[in-house]
Amino acid sequence: MKNYLILLLFSFTTVVAGTINVATAANVSYAIHEFITEFHKQYPDTKVQITLGSSGKLTAQIQNGAPYDIFMSANMKYPDALYKNALAITKPLVYAKGALAMLSIRPRDFDKGISIVTDKNIRRIAIANPKTAPYGKAALEALKNAKLYTKVKHKLIYAESASQAVAYSVTATDLGFIAKSALFSPKMQRYTKGVNFAEVNPELYTPISQGIVLLKHAKKSADAKAFYNFILSKKAKAIFTAYGYKTP
Repeated sequence: MKNYLILLLFSFTTVVAGTINVATAANVSYAIHEFITEFHKQYPDTKVQITLGSSGKLTAQIQNGAPYDIFMSANMKYPDALYKNALAITKPLVYAKGALAMLSIRPRDFDKGISIVTDKNIRRIAIANPKTAPYGKAALEALKNAKLYTKVKHKLIYAESASQAVAYSVTATDLGFIAKSALFSPKMQRYTKGVNFAEVNPELYTPISQGIVLLKHAKKSADAKAFYNFILSKKAKAIFTAYGYKTP
């Protein structure tokens, strides 16, 4: 798990009209295949290259000149900063609103809600790095608002992104705070609501409004503009909804 950014290349045709480079928050990784498939129904000759990572790290890469065309952040903070610094050419828009969940591969008493973290049998808890990953920030906020952080801070194991928090949850820790969207992955269907996972009370954390911008590098790219418009379309909203997000 030393490589925190995962590069995925999706190409369904041999003739390529253009290439789009999209920097995407890790929580979107579970739905990205469907977005690419649906987009290719309209633009079959366009190659879409996706880089997944924490929003903070992707933002740092963009600020350092990474040639991304589109940035899909896990919150509005990072695209707002890019827009203010003239690195984005469109005003940040909310493409989806995410939710936080708790996951355990072993049966747990989720009737306790977030206070389950104090259970003596839960010794290690995975969360994404709150400094760079908005879902980690939301998890930390929820623990603090529930007056539980000081009781469990010694249990926290920090992952680099939302997707790595899921990996830790199923391999290395007793419980994990994850993006709800991860629960809709085919690999997660073995787990049962109320037994292996539960949503975190949304009143405990600031709503996770996820933002998209078209970046300076895409100024002359019709392909990038087409993908940007697709992510804000009704078809894309239907996919987001299917993965547990709310859409504007």
